[in-house]
Amino acid sequence: MPNSSKSPTTVTRTVDYDVAEQLRTPEEMAAYLDAWLTEAPDDIAGIARTLGDIARAKGMSQVAKDSGLSRESLYKALSENGNPSFATVMKVTQALGIGLHAGTIRA
Repeated sequence: MPNSSKSPTTVTRTVDYDVAEQLRTPEEMAAYLDAWLTEAPDDIAGIARTLGDIARAKGMSQVAKDSGLSRESLYKALSENGNPSFATVMKVTQALGIGLHAGTIRA
């Protein structure tokens, strides 16, 4: 006769991870964006999402105010499917206090 006693099951509880909660300082925010620009320079959607993560970490309302853009347009432009213009990217980075720097590409 098979053993009918059930062994206790372990339940794994997960929570959603939000990188914006981990970005606490301007240096961490700049390093996060720099990593994307370095490691995945062709992933435009990923870079836009990264700017969105940083904007949420700083406070989307504050970034909207500082950039002169509406909160709704920022959420849309910096989402997974967003396609922000270069002007929007520059306004957002300036509002975030993050500078973009040019360098040579090594082949």
